[in-house]
Amino acid sequence: MTDARIYLSPPDVSDLERKLLLNAFDSNWVAPVGPDLDAFEEQAAALVGVRHAVALSSGTAALHLALIAAGVRRGDTVLVPSFTFAATANAVLYLGARPVFVDSTPDSWNVDPELIAEELRARAERGQLPRAVIAVDMYGQCADYEPLLTACDRYGVPLIEDAAEALGATYRGRPAGAFGLAGVLSFNGNKIITTGGGGMLVTDDGRVATQARHLSTQAREPVPHYEHRTVGYNYRLSNLLAAVGRGQLQRLPQMIAARRETFRFYQRELPDLEFMPIAAYGEPNYWLTCVLTDQRDEIIAELARHDIEARPAWKPMHLQPVFRDCVMRGGHVSADLFRRGLCLPSGSALTGRDRERVVTAVRTAQQRG
Repeated sequence: MTDARIYLSPPDVSDLERKLLLNAFDSNWVAPVGPDLDAFEEQAAALVGVRHAVALSSGTAALHLALIAAGVRRGDTVLVPSFTFAATANAVLYLGARPVFVDSTPDSWNVDPELIAEELRARAERGQLPRAVIAVDMYGQCADYEPLLTACDRYGVPLIEDAAEALGATYRGRPAGAFGLAGVLSFNGNKIITTGGGGMLVTDDGRVATQARHLSTQAREPVPHYEHRTVGYNYRLSNLLAAVGRGQLQRLPQMIAARRETFRFYQRELPDLEFMPIAAYGEPNYWLTCVLTDQRDEIIAELARHDIEARPAWKPMHLQPVFRDCVMRGGHVSADLFRRGLCLPSGSALTGRDRERVVTAVRTAQQRG
């Protein structure tokens, strides 16, 4: 019997999600809004510890609306980590603004707070403060928010937390998504929980939530006819997908525990690899187990021969052709993370046999040198 393919981070759904989805379907709440959407938003807001949540079609949509709420306009600049997925920077370009990329710290692979503070200070002296700062919680581990918020508050620049990868993680006891003007969550198929696609904006600011909700429904005015005073977007999550999300939220603690177990298994069985550091200030959700190795490409190739998916770490934005004209602060840390970074299969449904297959293939590649 041939072993099934092992994916990097596939969806993990159960009978609970199926039951909630069918209940929504049978109740005919198929249109974009409905009771499951309301409940999903309430439950996610409670989990993150904020007052408001707006469920949207993607995490990128949430980033776009968060930047609008921060007042980002054409010609503005926004400080963005270079070591991230392209969606973080793409949302800045949607508004005609320009990202200014900032390097990571090797201590957590997240954006370097000292570089953020230095860049803000230098731009304040020139009278060219950015309109916003985005921090990203890399691979399920929160950025260092105390110094980031201190620096942003000093210059009156709003912070947006891209927590797309970090639902369930914590920073000094506070949940990921709870920092800054707004937090952004993703429920893409490879995230720790999924709605089959989707995202969410979470915030304590009622104005931000109201604006996001309004813009996400084509900015329709509350009158009987279709009245529009500003450009809106078709960004609302559907009630059916929200039903799936409700089931996933209930299972989140178990999924985090399963990914943590996988991380510790790899750490124990592959001691020659350099694992992403776990910062003392918080607890990640272990979305992906990531390592550094000079044999990255050889290991990926060996895993592929055994029908196992693995990927390099994010290619920094300042090295992407589309962003070649953007300013970069630092760069050697994120460049090295890409050169040696490897993401191993980390799904919450991985079996013991799956993990053993991964470890065996990695050891084979290491032995070949």
